[in-house]
Amino acid sequence: MRFNDLLKEIFWAISGNKARSGLTILGIVIGIASVIALLSLGQGAKSSIQSSIESIGSNLIMVMPGMQRSSGVSSGRGSAQTLTIADAEAIKTSISDISGVAPVTSRSYQVTAGSNNTNVQVTGTTPDYSIVRSITLSSGSFISTGQVTSASKVAVLGPTTRDDLFGENAEAVGKTIRINKINFKVIGITTSKGGSGMTNTDDAIYVPITTAQRNLSGGTRISSIYIAASSQESMTSVQEQITTLLLQRHNISDSASADFSVMNQSDIASAASSVTSTLTTLLAGIAGISLLVGGIGIMNMMLTTVTERTREIGLRKAVGAKSSDIRRQFLFEAIALTFLGGGIGIFFGWITSLIVSRFISIQGQVTLSSILLAFGVSAGVGILFGYYPAKRAASLNPIDALRYE
Repeated sequence: MRFNDLLKEIFWAISGNKARSGLTILGIVIGIASVIALLSLGQGAKSSIQSSIESIGSNLIMVMPGMQRSSGVSSGRGSAQTLTIADAEAIKTSISDISGVAPVTSRSYQVTAGSNNTNVQVTGTTPDYSIVRSITLSSGSFISTGQVTSASKVAVLGPTTRDDLFGENAEAVGKTIRINKINFKVIGITTSKGGSGMTNTDDAIYVPITTAQRNLSGGTRISSIYIAASSQESMTSVQEQITTLLLQRHNISDSASADFSVMNQSDIASAASSVTSTLTTLLAGIAGISLLVGGIGIMNMMLTTVTERTREIGLRKAVGAKSSDIRRQFLFEAIALTFLGGGIGIFFGWITSLIVSRFISIQGQVTLSSILLAFGVSAGVGILFGYYPAKRAASLNPIDALRYE
């Protein structure tokens, strides 16, 4: 059978029963669209997390309270209070190849300015925070050493917080806000950097760490220490020095029992990527169940078609059609259905990822690999579930087929 004749036969076979073919294609469309949308959003989430991590500072090393696992990620005792400002000062004076050290205490508070209010993360820190986190000012100034020493009630706002409290692009420097019913004078507005969740530096407030401890948190412990290594090459050495120093200060002889963890951007990015990749694969696998259902639908349709066209198959064989021609025709019909469903599914999956992105602030990314995967899966489903009906059609005895009622 010539290829153009085969295409005509496939076209007439599929269009001959539009309702059945449409419903069969719909199963593939739903499966492929689900896989494409989830892979797209998963890739977008991964890129967003990596971008946020990269935006938090250059050559950044973080010391967090809690035991450290072999992967370098905290084992879950992040709420433990084992770090002090003295630890940060010791790191600053004893460790080489660093450009800044900033102790941090952080907590969410309801903040008001006149009749406006917002819930925002208030970070108590020191002047070095602007260095280690690459914070720049669009107006005013950042926290000074003198303000930390005197526990001044001053605050630096992110642009999103400024807009929430005073209006979009309003002049806020010199004005007063209330944090935990205490007045703070605004001394600066940071430059917009973007981000999301806990890493959104645009929606934040910075105050002197001594002020935060005396007037807000009421404690002497800190939640983390940020250190900026002088270069990418020195980060490993700096991490090792910090670990050794803190083990000595905390009187811990076994590093496996450390009550702190030392991480860098690569550790966090690797852990976050691993989590998002696992979650994306899991969700895509669940969506793949739809493809399995769609494949069963194709096989059911093709088996029904073989039964309905038994006399036609017998007639074709009687006039000289080979078993391979019959097998090829029915197999290609199944593949054509899955390719149609795959193409439509890719389109709807892309549209779905765009729509969902508008609601969850994650930019979906439909990659070439996901498209090729979708088409590969479509072809595989067509071959897998179309082969048995095609083989059954090809094995029909022409005489018995012609007698079939």
